[in-house]
Amino acid sequence: MKITLFQSLIPNFSRQLTSSVWRLSLMGIILSIFLIFLYGCQGTVEKNDGVIHLSLWQSINPPTNRDVFNKLVDKFNQTHTDIQVESIFIGQPQLPKILTAVVGNAPPDILSFDPQLTGQFMELGAIRPLEKWLDKSPLKSEISPNLWEELKLDGHLWSIPLYTSNLGIFYRPKLFQAAGITQIPKTWEELREVAKKLTIDSNGDNRPEQYGMLLPLGKEEWTVFSWFPFLLSAGGEVVTNNRPNLTNAGAIAALQFWQDLLKDGSATLSSPERGYEEDAFIAGRVAMQITGPWTYIIKSNVDFNVFPIPTNMKPATVTATGNMYLMKTTPAREQAALKFLEYVLSEEFQTEWSIGTGFLPVNLKAIQSEAYQQFINQKPLLKVFVEQIPLAGARPIIAGYNRLSDSLGRAIEATLLGESAEKALKISQERLELIWDDK
Repeated sequence: MKITLFQSLIPNFSRQLTSSVWRLSLMGIILSIFLIFLYGCQGTVEKNDGVIHLSLWQSINPPTNRDVFNKLVDKFNQTHTDIQVESIFIGQPQLPKILTAVVGNAPPDILSFDPQLTGQFMELGAIRPLEKWLDKSPLKSEISPNLWEELKLDGHLWSIPLYTSNLGIFYRPKLFQAAGITQIPKTWEELREVAKKLTIDSNGDNRPEQYGMLLPLGKEEWTVFSWFPFLLSAGGEVVTNNRPNLTNAGAIAALQFWQDLLKDGSATLSSPERGYEEDAFIAGRVAMQITGPWTYIIKSNVDFNVFPIPTNMKPATVTATGNMYLMKTTPAREQAALKFLEYVLSEEFQTEWSIGTGFLPVNLKAIQSEAYQQFINQKPLLKVFVEQIPLAGARPIIAGYNRLSDSLGRAIEATLLGESAEKALKISQERLELIWDDK
C-alpha cells in the first residue's frame, strides 16, 4: 500500500516539479531579456548635454587588440565634441544578446560582428543599408574593391569592413631544405608533390614521424573556412541565386583534392574541431599548415615562412573580414554613427589599427603609407597576405548561412573520413533542399 501510495504521488510531484521548473525557466528568460535590455540601453541613455552618446558593441579579442581599438575610439571622441562613442565589450554568447536587444527594441547604435550573420540581421530589419551613404563618400575609392562584395546582399551594402585578412600556407623552411625542396609550390599538383617529399616514415611502420601537411578535421566553421580558398581556386561556389549549390564541378574538385592528399599519405588530420591549433607544426610533425597572419606560429621560436594558396584554375584565397553594422535607431543617431564609420574607414584609423593588431588595412592609402610600409618591412610575411587582398573571395552572407556551413562542414568531414567527395556533397545538398525554404 505504501508503495502504491508513493507511486501515485509521482505524477503529481512530477507535474508540480515540471510546473515549477517551467515557471523558473520563464522567469529566467524574462530576467535575461530585462537585463540585456538594460545592458543595451546603458550606452544609449540620452544626457542633457547637447551631445549624442552612441553605444558600440564589439567582441574584439585578444584584449591587446581591444585596447588598440578603444584608444582609437577615444581619439574620435576627443575630436568630436558633439558625438561620444562608448565601446562596450560583449562576451559570450554574443548572438543571443544581440538578437534579444534587437527584438526588445534596444539595439546598440553600431555593432561589430561577423559578416556571415548579415542575412539574419537583414531579415530582422535590424540594420541600415549603406550604399547611398558610401556613394557620396570619397572614402569609397580608397577601399579595396573586392572587400565590398562580402558585405553585399540583395543589391544592398549592409556593413563596412573594420579589418581584413586572408589565408596562406605556413611552412618550415628547414624541413623543406632537408627534403631537397628549393621552390615553393604554386599549383595544386606541385603542392601534392611537395607534401609527399615532406612526409617521412623512417622506420617503415606506415606511421610517419613527419607529414607534409595538416588538414582540419571537423564540421565547424574553421574547416569550411580553410577549404574555401581551394573551392574558389577551382572556380567553385556553394550558393547560386541565394540557394545552396554544393554539387558543382569546382566544389567536387576542391574536396577531392583534400582527399587525394590523405590518400597519398602525405597529409594528416587535426584532432576533431581543432584544425587551427599549431602544436604539430611547431613540433615539426607537419611541415605545412593553412592559417593566417594571426597565428601563434609568428610568436614561436621555430623557423617559418608563408606562401600563397597554390592555384588550380585561378589564384584565390578567402577573406577573414571583421565588419561594422549601422543599426536602426533614429535619424539623428544614425547620422552621428555614420561619422564614426567614416573614421573607421579612414587612412588614419586603418594605419594605426593595423600596425597595432596585425590585421591588414582595408584602406589602400593606409597600405601605401610610410608608417605601414615600415611595419611590413619588419614583418615581411605580411606582404604575402597584403598581395592576396585583391584575389580574396568571400563566404556567403545569406540568411541561411549557418545551415549551409553546417551541411558543408559535414560533407568535408565525411570526405576526409573516406566518403567520396561527390556523394558527400550530394547528401548535404539534398539535406539543405529539404530544409532551405523553412530556414
